[in-house]
Amino acid sequence: MNIMSETAAEKVLEKKMNEISYKMIGEAVSVYYGDKRALYDVGLKVRENTVTALIGPSGCGKSTFLRTLNRMNDTIEGCRVTGRIVLDGDDIYDPSIDVVELRARVGMVFQKPNPFPKSIYENVSYGPRIHGLARTKADMDAVVETSLQRAGLWNEVKDRLHESGTGLSGGQQQRLCIARAVAVSPEVILMDEPCSALDPIATAKIEELIHELRANFTIVIVTHSMQQAARVSQRTAMFHLGNLVEENDTDKMFTNPDDQRTQDYIMGRFG
Repeated sequence: MNIMSETAAEKVLEKKMNEISYKMIGEAVSVYYGDKRALYDVGLKVRENTVTALIGPSGCGKSTFLRTLNRMNDTIEGCRVTGRIVLDGDDIYDPSIDVVELRARVGMVFQKPNPFPKSIYENVSYGPRIHGLARTKADMDAVVETSLQRAGLWNEVKDRLHESGTGLSGGQQQRLCIARAVAVSPEVILMDEPCSALDPIATAKIEELIHELRANFTIVIVTHSMQQAARVSQRTAMFHLGNLVEENDTDKMFTNPDDQRTQDYIMGRFG
């Protein structure tokens, strides 16, 4: 009888547990705005259920790369993207890909809170409604409540769901935008400096929320704050002048980076 020994079985299990699952993979990604090249052959693998922080000085290409992950650059006239970005095996730049469907799978939270000028309820229900994700009013109510709970906002707004979302504080508005993003059950959430317009207390709430969301979503965040990158991410990628300098575990990047440019940026020598 060919029975695997207990030790061998344990090794197989350990190997399986240590296998890295990649949610999105960018291969030789370059971005051009007209004649100007903004990104140079970036290759980056985004791990599943992980927060990946993109850091680097202003104009280094980190936000440009973030926008390639859900084809937001398509909205910019004269922008051209080359290379390949794969989401669960699908090349998102393939002509057969439905961009609306892609942006449901890869949601985005912007720098400044941008709730719709509608009620809190309508802000969250908008996406599920246009994607046909809730058949009945009861289903929609459940989606709205779950999304607001996931965004850590339910207890603060449950008694005023039909008041305007624009009447909330800045931090609450940003959490409403996160609730709006998670309402369509995306696989990936992109965040472009989501705390830059918020005060420290609101920022702390968003960071705590990011930590909780990682259990269900893959998150990529652009941040100018080294402290924030260190607090919220497990992986960090450093960009400089349109190039990906290096990418590694966050702890290693902040204590023993491989590239001198990363060390200089983290130490505040430029940026």
